[in-house]
Amino acid sequence: MRVFTPAQVAENNQSKYLGVLVAARYARELNLLPREILPLGDQKKLTTRALEAITSGQVEYRLVKRRKKFVG
Repeated sequence: MRVFTPAQVAENNQSKYLGVLVAARYARELNLLPREILPLGDQKKLTTRALEAITSGQVEYRLVKRRKKFVG
């Protein structure tokens, strides 16, 4: 198991919290891919793969404002 510090996550992101949220979303997206085409090769956990990609700057993302729900 690899340990990622908050400082490592915050290096390529606006904040450590945003970095962790993006990594979690990326891990969910990796989970949807077929096992044969998963990036980064061998038997690492998806969360480890996602955090490695986030801390190395391989993942580009942008923030999108949520739409307000219309109730009525």
